[in-house]
Formats: sequence, structure tokens, C-alpha cells
Amino acid sequence: MRDRVRMMELKNTAYEIRDRVATIWLDRPHRMNAWTGRLHTEYRHLIERANNDLEVGAIVVTGRGRGFCVGGDSEALVGHSERGSYDAGVAADIARPGYGVNTHFDATFAYHFGLSKPVIAAINGPAAGIGLALACFADVRFAVPGVKFTTAHGKLNLPAEYGLSWMLPRIVGLGRANDLLLTSRVFWSDEAERIGFVNQLHDAEVLVSAAQAYATDLIESVSPESLRQTRWQVYQDLHGSVAESVNHSEQLLEAMMRDDDYREGVKAFLEKRKPKWPSLTHGDLLSHKEH
Repeated sequence: MRDRVRMMELKNTAYEIRDRVATIWLDRPHRMNAWTGRLHTEYRHLIERANNDLEVGAIVVTGRGRGFCVGGDSEALVGHSERGSYDAGVAADIARPGYGVNTHFDATFAYHFGLSKPVIAAINGPAAGIGLALACFADVRFAVPGVKFTTAHGKLNLPAEYGLSWMLPRIVGLGRANDLLLTSRVFWSDEAERIGFVNQLHDAEVLVSAAQAYATDLIESVSPESLRQTRWQVYQDLHGSVAESVNHSEQLLEAMMRDDDYREGVKAFLEKRKPKWPSLTHGDLLSHKEH
């Protein structure tokens, strides 16, 4: 699978690795990076590639040109309308990154929760419908000022797409999410930051570099296993009880304190320096996997 991913011809995306940060570009600027089956297929293969690569510590997702992703491609929408049915336009053997960690995560876009590495969305332009859903499933969201967001679905007689009805209430709260979901209205970057949908605003010329710098800081300051387990804790705890969260954290605490990365973290803290994570030096990631 990994060899096939590396050899795949990229027509709607681009990929680069710099300083252990993988950047995935949605690359259909002439269509404002509107979503298609081909884009979906390439994106999932690149996410899998980054997640499997031991040289990658974090992932940035952004768009080329003036848009992040304006939702489903209008030509595809016309096709759905003419057929009277939905066709995702992907093959049965599409990559399955993040699958197998928890059954709650084994679905389109929800697979982000099963990844081993954090994902930062650098929202360089409008995000609508499926594009907004994609941004929701990132761990952290940066955006440029003056960007439009919308759920979009209501004005097309569609349901809230790809988990938006689950994600938005958990990101911005139920009342605000209901407003955005029921009205399908446009909201802008300043409101998105105010209600907590966007974590930081940056000018367009520095947006991606700011997201990459944030990712680099995560990689350097936090151990790979802590990043992985903390993400899994956050997303698995959304489906469980507080007692389950406490008990699981205690189990992880006991297991992870036996790791070399824990000893290095303590030593670096006492010596007031950046840690040098042994798991990276050894070319291996630890595994305290939760099912």
C-alpha cells in the first residue's frame, strides 16, 4: 500500500516535506479547490503517506490559489441532480488512513481522529460544505482575515455533510452550531475566530509558514507518543464517560513513564533545554494503542 501511495500520480494535490512537517496542498486553483472523487482519493492517499512516514511529525493541509475548498464541484453537483443519487466518485480500494484505532473513527473524514500525528488546517480562502467539514476534522485551524465560511447544505436541500452536525457543536457550542447549520449562512474569519472555530488569524503571505512553524514547535517540544496518545484521548473521550477517561489516562501514565522519551523529557526540563526524543533517534514510534 505504501509503495502504491508514493508512486501515485498527483493531479489535484501536491505534497512536500520540510523540517519533518508534511504539507498537503489541495491543488485545483482554477476551481477554488472544489471537491471531486479524484481530489478525495489523492488526499486520503497523501494523508496515509504522511501518517506512515516516520520522518513526518505533523501535517499541514492548505489550498492553492484563492480558495481552501469551496465544497463539492458544481459539475459533480449537476451530475448528482441528474442521476437523482449521490456518487462519491471513489474506488473501493481508496486509502484508509487512521482506520483500526477505534471503530468510531472508521468513516470518511472521521479517520483523521485515528491518525498518529496532528493536523493543522491553513485555511487560505473560502471553505464551504465538504471544505468546511475537512477543516473541522483538523486539530487546529489557522485562517486569513476576510475568508468566507458556510455549511452551504440547506440551500441545496441537503443534510449537514460529513459529520458537520457532530463536529460543529463540539467546536463552537450547540447554540452557535445550530445557527450555522440551520441557516447555512455565511460567516467570516473574524466571527470564526471569536466563536472558537479558528484558532489564529494570519495574513495570506505568512499563513502556511505560520502553520508550519506551529507544527515544527509541536514536533520539537512534545514527544511523538504524547502527541499521538493525547489526540486519541481527546477524540475517544468524546465518546465515553469521565470515569473511562480518568482510568485510561492512569493506564497510559503508568505505561508511558517507562518509556525513554519520558526520561529524556524530565532531563530536558531540569536542564532547561529542548528534548531530543529517543524514539525519533531510534527511528521508531512507541505504541500504547487503544481500541
